[in-house]
Amino acid sequence: MTTKKWLKTSLALTMASVLLITGCGNNDAGKEKNKNAANSGNDAEVSTDPVTFTYFGFGSGKDVLASDTTIGKILQEQTGVDWKMEFAVGDVATKSGVMIAGGEYPDVIVPEGEIEKLLDAEAFIPLNDLIEQHAPNIKRVYGDYFDKFTAEDGNIYILPFSANQGYISDPNVSQGAFWVQRRVLKEFGYPEVKTLDQYFDLIEQYQAKYPSVDGKDTIGFITFAGVQDNFFTITNAPMHLAGYPNDGDIIVDMDTHEAKVYATTDYEKQWLQSLNELNSKGLFDPETFTANKDQYLAKLTSGRVLGYFNYGWQVGDATNNLKTAGNDDFRYVGLPVVFDENTKDQYIDPPAFVNNRGIGISVSAKDPVRIIKYWDNLLTEENQVLVQWGEEGVTYSVDENGRYVMSDEQIANRNDNDFKRSYGFQYFEYSWPRYGNNSVFENGNSYAVGNQPEVAYAGYTEGDRAILDAYGSQTFAGMFSEPDERPWYPAWSINKAQGSPEQIYAQKASDLQQKYYPRLVFATPSEFDKVWNEYVAEFSKLDVAGYEEFMTKHVKERVAGNW
Repeated sequence: MTTKKWLKTSLALTMASVLLITGCGNNDAGKEKNKNAANSGNDAEVSTDPVTFTYFGFGSGKDVLASDTTIGKILQEQTGVDWKMEFAVGDVATKSGVMIAGGEYPDVIVPEGEIEKLLDAEAFIPLNDLIEQHAPNIKRVYGDYFDKFTAEDGNIYILPFSANQGYISDPNVSQGAFWVQRRVLKEFGYPEVKTLDQYFDLIEQYQAKYPSVDGKDTIGFITFAGVQDNFFTITNAPMHLAGYPNDGDIIVDMDTHEAKVYATTDYEKQWLQSLNELNSKGLFDPETFTANKDQYLAKLTSGRVLGYFNYGWQVGDATNNLKTAGNDDFRYVGLPVVFDENTKDQYIDPPAFVNNRGIGISVSAKDPVRIIKYWDNLLTEENQVLVQWGEEGVTYSVDENGRYVMSDEQIANRNDNDFKRSYGFQYFEYSWPRYGNNSVFENGNSYAVGNQPEVAYAGYTEGDRAILDAYGSQTFAGMFSEPDERPWYPAWSINKAQGSPEQIYAQKASDLQQKYYPRLVFATPSEFDKVWNEYVAEFSKLDVAGYEEFMTKHVKERVAGNW
């Protein structure tokens, strides 16, 4: 059975197709049961008796019973549904392999990077008839996007997390940036830092003056490369330094829409050689390639790290903890660093739709109708306000102009990770059927709390305003260039079917980078070229041309409106 591909099909086919599930082995009984459940009766027949379903996310998180959170309890009172929420621990590939081998799954799954394996194993039921019969809100929210995530067989298996309803930009930096500790900028009078050389020079000068903090050596630079699924953090940097947004392992020509692999190019060599030089000066953290996420975030919150490269969404816990601690000098600011001063940075994401990250109902689900109705209820405007903003008068207020605002205490709570977990924001604000991050409610307020201008500005500390004033910007995102329109974006979401030449290439390329990046960074400077040439020789054995041809084809299809 071939992996389902995210190809465009007509909405009529999508919503009217008869869902017949074929296959063999342990999944057959579950598929037949759920086919019957999807076609059983109308909404009046759906029970509201208490029930607890299982939810598994292949991302990081702390296990919880949803009703133990404020949001989960409110939603349970509305629907009778509770969730035992569990998250991946250890190697995610092993976890997905065990699920697939046993043919038994949680009721719903957020597959993250394991999505192709689980689709190929037919772990998810089609959602078409369930949506048509029981989910008017899902049709309202996702209707304009159905053709972007319908499989080639006409079925919908996953609901993505990026169905924008209107658009408002993020005033802060949630995407990639070269972050620098604020005391470093303050020490040198808030200098302009445009290039990678300027950025590393500044860190080197500061560390020479202040080699320790609280009796511990400072760390010049670090990035998140100790966890396999996040190795892209260090390999993505050359793309951004060259003036491109996060399209994954390729860069796309704005005029021709040709996709090119940037691994082994001068961009990657310049990046790795800079890290090699940094390491030779004792400025690169030797645990970059071995630290797990908790260890990495602990370093960022320790005050010892002067600079790092990351996507803002990867380090939210550390960012919030530092803000809560109240020492602005130890907090960071993201900079749009590039290789050359004449390069226009493109760190900020353009409007985008990601069709290969989302949530699905498994073939083991006990009651797909109850689940789809829970999702549909979640997508009412009222509940989308709940999962993002919480309760009026408790976690936010409404001013005389109808604008959602927050007091200092409410803002502090939203920056407190323990509060976010106990209230439920940590569990419900993202990995469920939802509006896209840049959405706007019908009343004109921002869907995402961080995108509401009043909240963003009110949440700025005295140190925030000092930084912004020094650089002549009203917001942190304002320090970056506006994104250029890219109708294919993001290219990393282009499906590479499990076992296909493209998927095999991508895996082998990643394996080579994970093997050679530590060697290249930690080599003596005199040995760098030798190791680099060995890396290039090994990489040249891969079918780079075939992969580029595949990616170019799909980029051009997206430009033409065919997803």
